[in-house]
Amino acid sequence: MGTLYVVATPIGNPLDITLRALSVLASVALIASEDTRTTRRLLAHHGVQPRRLVSYTDHNKTARIPRLLATLGDGDDVALVSEAGVPVISDPGYDLVAAAAAAGHQVTPVPGASAVMAAIAASGLPARRFLFLGFLSRKAGERRTALRSAAAIEGAIVIFESPRRVKATLRDVLEVLGDRRMVAARELTKVHEEFLRGNVSQVLAALDQPLGEFTLVIDGTSTPSPVQAPGEAESLAGRLAADGLSTRDIARELAEAFAMSRREAYALATRAREAPGQDPTQPPGDSPRST
Repeated sequence: MGTLYVVATPIGNPLDITLRALSVLASVALIASEDTRTTRRLLAHHGVQPRRLVSYTDHNKTARIPRLLATLGDGDDVALVSEAGVPVISDPGYDLVAAAAAAGHQVTPVPGASAVMAAIAASGLPARRFLFLGFLSRKAGERRTALRSAAAIEGAIVIFESPRRVKATLRDVLEVLGDRRMVAARELTKVHEEFLRGNVSQVLAALDQPLGEFTLVIDGTSTPSPVQAPGEAESLAGRLAADGLSTRDIARELAEAFAMSRREAYALATRAREAPGQDPTQPPGDSPRST
């Protein structure tokens, strides 16, 4: 039975790879890579000639997994690498790892560079605990819902974002989480590496024409939610209704944010959904059960 090695590769600087990773990549029978061109350049930089290199992406994984399992079944070792960083973390690979483990093959991690850990380490923000949200949805409503779910987290919040959407995401962060301290790490370990530090509003103002990939580290809340300001629950209910959430989903958000009963939350959610300007054809959701 072969071993599946889950190998971390550099996130920018080609020197950020371990000696163990180079040894594994040189010795395995096959390397499954998210981006074969990037992997070939990395291996060439270190003078490593792969025995066999194939692509493994979200688009071809259904056809590729059985072949990779067959290779492992023949007793040959396979290495899984992503375009950059640790495979499976906001990259393809989960299905292959799960399938290999289920088939009884040994799965061995070969740790290394990680944009999440690098950004946290250089952020200067408290990070004994943190929540990694990965890439948020391109849809504003879903993005805000994800941020609301993290609003009460006391640890740091880490988000990946592209240059095209980073400003929209930060505007949502400002609206949902408030003007917290944060660091925007851009192009980590690369030539143009940059850290923008300040409150969310300050970082947003500094982003004129964003370039490069961003890792956002946002300070967690120091006290448990919620802030029970007058009218805040009604305001939140209205925003959620405008985002198209169902009555049931609005009620759940309100109950979590304001520690109100399910019945109170549902009544407020119903009023928000029935307010002028809301679409009554949207599904209202189930009514709460009596407890």
